Amino acid sequence: MDMTFDLESLRVLGALMEKEMTTPENYPLSLNSLISACNQRSSREPVLDLTEDDVRQALHVLEDLGLVTPTRDSRVPKYEHRARTVFNLRRDETAVICLLLLRGPQTPGEIRSRSDRMHSFDDLGSVVSTLERLASRPAAGPEAKLGEGPLAVLLPRQPGAREARYAHLLGDPATLAAHSEPGPVRAERTAPSHLEAEVEALRLRIEELERRLSALESGA
Repeated sequence: MDMTFDLESLRVLGALMEKEMTTPENYPLSLNSLISACNQRSSREPVLDLTEDDVRQALHVLEDLGLVTPTRDSRVPKYEHRARTVFNLRRDETAVICLLLLRGPQTPGEIRSRSDRMHSFDDLGSVVSTLERLASRPAAGPEAKLGEGPLAVLLPRQPGAREARYAHLLGDPATLAAHSEPGPVRAERTAPSHLEAEVEALRLRIEELERRLSALESGA
């Protein structure tokens, strides 16, 4: 089963996933609300300007795959996603995939800082664990169904960058390749990136402990 989606479908799916977790009182979304969510100027990379036809076409694609279903409980048709069921995702995994869909490749630190409204990670290590779980799902065979196989991948660290980034595997492989360095560096840099993430997690923990200690000393 092909899991390669175009940019419009990915944005629609990501917007539905985000709104379910951040504004459940306004979910499912009407078509107009979904268009607004897709075209937000904040927390979206890249910023898009999708038309009603663009969103309708994306909805048709996602409905055909069982990833989106319309609801008829009101006068206005509304839409909800089924990504958590189709991909068999936990809450933390759903939040991570959602952020990768909406904002492209990101470091574990960026994901943690942007995920609070969807899922609160205890530390950077828990983000890395979630990403690794998504990346290490069993490979899909030739007769695989939608939702099987890895959903995330660790990208090689770019020149001058402190951390490597992760990307989702639902988009165009050519787009994913554009974010990566040439093949030979992939194997060399994949292993160290996990250690770097652990070091970064320890650094953040130390900073938090120092802030707490300072607060206690100030109150003494």
